[in-house]
Amino acid sequence: MTEPRLMVGALIRDPYDRFFVQRRSAGRRLFPGCWDIVGGAVEEGESLLEALHREIAEETGWRLCRVLARVAHEEWTANGLRHIESDYVVEVDGDLSSPELEWNKHTEFAWVAAGEVSLLDENTRRSGSTFIKDVVTAAHAWLADASGSDRGAR
Repeated sequence: MTEPRLMVGALIRDPYDRFFVQRRSAGRRLFPGCWDIVGGAVEEGESLLEALHREIAEETGWRLCRVLARVAHEEWTANGLRHIESDYVVEVDGDLSSPELEWNKHTEFAWVAAGEVSLLDENTRRSGSTFIKDVVTAAHAWLADASGSDRGAR
């Protein structure tokens, strides 16, 4: 049995507590036309953190500045290959209004507030998967918990 492929995902948070998603192009082999978070495969010899830095820079042009929490650690299978994905709430440096998308891979982007995660229901209709909605919802839940505990500590 082959080793699972390690994956990382970045739930990039903006100052308004929204999370960045980008639409995969229609020509993509996996999940064409679906909303996705920034991320990808961990390369040989690379740590999870190094992969997170690289994927954020490659897919948006932004620079990772803080990892706030891991909100998901899931195993999934696609095309017969096992993947183990760790998804992190992060903050980045850069112009958040103008990501440098890889236009051949992603056709648009959006910032999703807690009350707007229904946008991601489109993925279920396209692919049957709730994964991205689930991780964005988990990120918003973590944010709400973190904000609540900050207020209680004051």
